Amino acid sequence: MKYLKNVTSIKFYEDKCIACGMCLKVCPHEVFIFENNKVKLNKKDLCMECGACSKNCPVNAIEVKSGVG
Repeated sequence: MKYLKNVTSIKFYEDKCIACGMCLKVCPHEVFIFENNKVKLNKKDLCMECGACSKNCPVNAIEVKSGVG
């Protein structure tokens, strides 16, 4: 399932990320991937803006405005 293209409010700050993998565990749509020992935002348009990733990120590397898109 995809939502509207380029509408989601999710922002991922790779430089802040410590690759703990919490976003991978809590994201219901597998928006993130783990590649080369780093977490990456892979499928931005699948984000439903639930906010689970940002609420569980210990270093605030993810921002989501729930329900915007």
